[in-house]
Amino acid sequence: MDFSVNHQALAYLLSAILFILGLKGLTHPATARRGNLYAMLGMLIAIAATLLGREVQSYGFIIAGIAGGAVIGTIVAMRIQMTAMPQLVAALHSFVGLAAVLVGIGTFLHYRDAGLLNAVLMGEISAGVVIGAITFTGSIIAFGKLQGLLSGAPVKFKGQHLLNALIGLATVTLAVHFAMTGSLVSLILMTLLAFTLGVTLIIPIGGADMPVIISMLNSYSGWAAAATGFTLHNNLLIIVGALVGCSGAILSYIMCKAMNRSILNVVFGGFGSDSGAAGESAGAQAAEKGVKSAAIEDAVYWMEDAGKVIIVPGYGMAVAQAQHSLKELMELLMARGVEVKFAIHPVAGRMPGHMNVLLAEADIPYDQVLEMDEINPEFPSADVVLVVGANDVVNPAAKEDKTSPIYGMPILEAGRARQVYFLKRSMRPGYSGVDNLLFYQDNTYLVFGDAKDTIDGMNSALKGGGH
Repeated sequence: MDFSVNHQALAYLLSAILFILGLKGLTHPATARRGNLYAMLGMLIAIAATLLGREVQSYGFIIAGIAGGAVIGTIVAMRIQMTAMPQLVAALHSFVGLAAVLVGIGTFLHYRDAGLLNAVLMGEISAGVVIGAITFTGSIIAFGKLQGLLSGAPVKFKGQHLLNALIGLATVTLAVHFAMTGSLVSLILMTLLAFTLGVTLIIPIGGADMPVIISMLNSYSGWAAAATGFTLHNNLLIIVGALVGCSGAILSYIMCKAMNRSILNVVFGGFGSDSGAAGESAGAQAAEKGVKSAAIEDAVYWMEDAGKVIIVPGYGMAVAQAQHSLKELMELLMARGVEVKFAIHPVAGRMPGHMNVLLAEADIPYDQVLEMDEINPEFPSADVVLVVGANDVVNPAAKEDKTSPIYGMPILEAGRARQVYFLKRSMRPGYSGVDNLLFYQDNTYLVFGDAKDTIDGMNSALKGGGH
């Protein structure tokens, strides 16, 4: 049967519906897997409909590209650690941005040679290339910060905002000139300036703001895809790009609200450092600062006789890959009649939903994983809070110290519990570089060591009868 334009339009409509259902499914961990399946099916239909379209004249390079991408994607998916998922997301965003740039330039050259250029088309190309270029280099910088190739601390210098404004103004001016004249020189300069702007916009962002930046770059990649859809006259690409762009923008807003910061404050006033105190032992640093340390047995003594235990996971849990050990700890405590819940802050980890994904990987029941607004009223009734590698999201400085960079950020109120046990490798502060006031509360004890090893030790103690 001849695959007509109408058939393709119907296939694209079905794909768009599946993408929307996929996004809806991703709004809750219990339905996320189903949402992914919907989105994958929608993408399969979209690719098939595009390949069967009349505009495709040859399949050689397409098949080679799909095969090569499938091999690379499979290898990466099988080898990637969950701790590296944020930087993988950043890398994938960069691919979308670069694709938009290449499609825009390729389309311009093709239509120029055919004598079919017009102002509308060149305006669409300008938008796609500029957004794509900013997304590409911005995502590369985000990847470098997350991977530790670049410092997580904000990179700031005098006149930085003015420089960004001038680069942005020059980029827009060149984009307008290109749209009006079709000048190849304007296209090249516009692209180079947009690449530069992607770097200068993201380097001032500190590590503590990375969850917002990841979702913001996700939004950029969507708008780049939508602009490319206009360039290629592909309705589905426009729809998908708009869905990704809008959902990323909404997620960025939610992240900013969770941090009590505006998006402008994140972009132009990022804070955070990936460095902290080293040198002397963690125990010596703790004693010097007046912080109380505890042994594994002390924490087990309190937890096994507790009525309620709340576990707060953070990026340290991801680094130690301790989620499966936490699942075992949860089961051992529940077998003793202890109520166990997990508390998730919206910006815990290095990307939105990072902790939810890790806990789901360990098959921890969704009904025991509660968001900040749900769990905060329960902390006063908890006998023990076990903080596993989290820091900034439980720091009372956000509520008590008006001079703190994180002041005003809503936090998990772990300090209101009867006892708080912190699992930490050292006394270094969190990714924001801010000292944690919770360490100094009378009811707080630090248990030093690798999170997984410490939790495995707790599990062994519980199996052996604890105290």
